Amino acid sequence: MKKKQSKKKTQNKKKKNYSNKTAFANLEKTSAPTVLSPKRSSSGIPKYVADRMARRIFFTAGIPTILGMSVFVVSYIIVTRNIAEIPPSSTIAISALFFLLGLAGLSFGILSASWDKEPGSFFGIENIPMNIQRAKAAFKPATQNFEENS
Repeated sequence: MKKKQSKKKTQNKKKKNYSNKTAFANLEKTSAPTVLSPKRSSSGIPKYVADRMARRIFFTAGIPTILGMSVFVVSYIIVTRNIAEIPPSSTIAISALFFLLGLAGLSFGILSASWDKEPGSFFGIENIPMNIQRAKAAFKPATQNFEENS
């Protein structure tokens, strides 16, 4: 078995000091030339719109999803305390309805968010057709988008 080296032995070893000129000389010779591309502007969702979408999604999808999970807990409490006899199929059906409502709320939260600097209306129903057009345009091939713009 090998013994561990003491700290004194490792500290006594001298480090080789290279000058900047010799240290990076070989690096410059072997590296491939890099081409820097100009920074492109992002065509993603602006931060204020993403924050607005997140708030809408929290209320329209988060609350129904939490209710869908709490159906199991409430059903368990009711059955174990002999308050009422609930069939498991109805528990699953009610929970599934809440989860579907949460899925619809997710879509609504994304599509109803205004892309303007101002928040817009409370429900944002007027923004849905415009945001559906934006989503369709995002999934078109790049050549079709280019032809429409020119």
